[in-house]
Parts: sequence; structure tokens; C-alpha cells
Amino acid sequence: MNNIPKRLVAGPDVWHADMLAADNRWTHILNDSDRIELHNALNQVKASGLNIFHFDRTDFKLPRLGSRIREIMEDVERGRGLALLRGLNIDKYNLNDLTLLYWCLGVHMGKPISQNARGDLIGNVRDTGKSYDSLNIRGYTTNAALPPHCDPADIVSLLCVEAAPIGGQSLIANAPAIFNEIMSNDPELLEPLFRGFHFDLRGEGTTGEINEVTRHRVPVFHWLAGRLSCRYNRRTIIDGQNKAGRPLSGLELRAINRVAELAEDDRFRFEMTLLPGDIQILSNHTVLHFRRAFENHKTASSERHLLRLWGNVDEELARPLEPEFAERLNNGPRGGVFITESHAGWVP
Repeated sequence: MNNIPKRLVAGPDVWHADMLAADNRWTHILNDSDRIELHNALNQVKASGLNIFHFDRTDFKLPRLGSRIREIMEDVERGRGLALLRGLNIDKYNLNDLTLLYWCLGVHMGKPISQNARGDLIGNVRDTGKSYDSLNIRGYTTNAALPPHCDPADIVSLLCVEAAPIGGQSLIANAPAIFNEIMSNDPELLEPLFRGFHFDLRGEGTTGEINEVTRHRVPVFHWLAGRLSCRYNRRTIIDGQNKAGRPLSGLELRAINRVAELAEDDRFRFEMTLLPGDIQILSNHTVLHFRRAFENHKTASSERHLLRLWGNVDEELARPLEPEFAERLNNGPRGGVFITESHAGWVP
């Protein structure tokens, strides 16, 4: 598991912020034909009586747009690691229809997996009044600034329903470029990053215990078959090591702090403002994502609200992963959050 590359990594999945700013081929605009195809397919699904979450791409055919999404997913998994799909006219749909439409697009991106112990397959990213500083609180339910991290799935996607009146910008950074910077200037930090850490499962592990952590150390960086992958979340690493009775100090603490510092560095940090109807797709293996704090107005119609999907890409696209890296939640390789609560379905 401690196989560390002997040289800097290179390839289409390595980029700096200025490279993304200069080349916007990762942005894809839906045209009228795409929107009509989506709208017609949505109506067909509704007429069939199929319930959301109970159908896949074979029930929601997109003859032309489906091929385009496949090409986008190849770039997400094997190229830059990100895509922005822009031009969905969300004003035409109520929230339930928009959620159904997002699910239809999601099953063409890959296989959605559960995001929490309730088994949510589509999550609501919005402020619920909780404090990010509280024990086991998930950051997406607050309005706090979220630090650089990646989620325990191949991909994460966000559909912007309503942008924040103030703040809430999406920030991303490239994990392979961060690895290269550490190798060049702080190579002593690589060994603990490749050895890995026990991650906190925030009360959503297979036991349901509030102090459950990953059974094994999960590497921050993973090298296999010539591809570098990342699993990083500073908070859950620190909390997990504390819960495991092995608090971080010295080189290990320096190492995880350095990853966050570099992600926030102007050379690596790229800012995206998501507009209503925008769909962001990121590879969790090569892209760290974070956000700025936000404020809502008092009227509910102006509250920041995004829909979120976690998913695994199609098997033929998926990169090989060692079991110790692929299992991040004590729920098997590439498994979603273990479902421990009864789930009545998605609630807007």
C-alpha cells in the first residue's frame, strides 16, 4: 500500500488554476435539442409511473445527450476530473420534477450511492441552522465555509437550484498537482500521506456508534497502475485519529495540514460560481472541493439550495483501487454510507 511514485506525476488530470481559467473545454452548454430531449424523457418517465430512485438509464433513454454525457464522464474519470453542465432551464420545473430530472441525468453519470445513514441518494445541500463545530454534524447541512476535502465516492455532482445571496462560491483544487508540489518541496510528508489515517465516520458507520472510525488506515494518496488517487478530509482525519486514541502530531499533522494549505493556495485554488441550473461534476479521486461561507436572506425563496449526488462511474471507466483505499466507510469497496435508519424517500 505504500507504493509512492518515484517522480512527479503527469497527464491530463494534472492542472493548476491558471490552466482551467485559460481553457474552458470542461464547460458544456446544453442546447435546445438537449433540453427538448430531457424534457420529453422526463414526461415519458412520469407517464410510466416509475418512482424516483427505482429506475436506471435503461428506463430513461437519452439517445443523443446520453452519448455526450458518456464523453463528459470519460473526461471526469480519465481527464481533467471535472465538468460543468450549463443551460438547464430550471424555471420550467417544480422541485419534485427537477429532482426527478436530476436523478435521470445522474443514472447516466454512473451508479448513485447513499450519502447518509437515512439512505439518501439525492442530498439537499442547504443551511438547516446546525453548527459545523458540533459533534458529528455534516458540513453540507450548515452555512459554514467548508475546508478542502473529497467525498467517499468516485464522483460528486451538484445541481444549483438557488444560489446564495451572499457567498457560497465553489472552490476546487487538483490533488495530483498538490502531490507534485509536496514531492518537490516536502518529500518527507509523503510517507504518512501514503500510509494513511483512520477517518471518523461521524456516527454513520456500520455499527452506528458515534465513535466508529475506519477499521484500517485509508491513504490520502494512492498510486496504482500509473494513476494517482486521493482521499482527503482534514477534519475527519483529525477526529478519527482522536477517536482511535492516536492523536496526530509531528510529521503526520504537518502532512495533512500541508495538503489543505496548498489547496487554498492561489496557484491551485480555482473558484466557480454556480448559477441556477448549473450541474457541477467532480472526480473525488483527483479534485478537492470546498466552499466559502454563505448567508441567506430571510425569505425562503432566496435560500441557497443545491441537490447532490454521489456516484461510482461505470466499471469500464473506473480506475483500479486497492481494497484498503477503495473501502472508506467500513461498508466494502466503493460502498456508500451504511443505511441504519428507515428511509421513506426523498423529502424536498
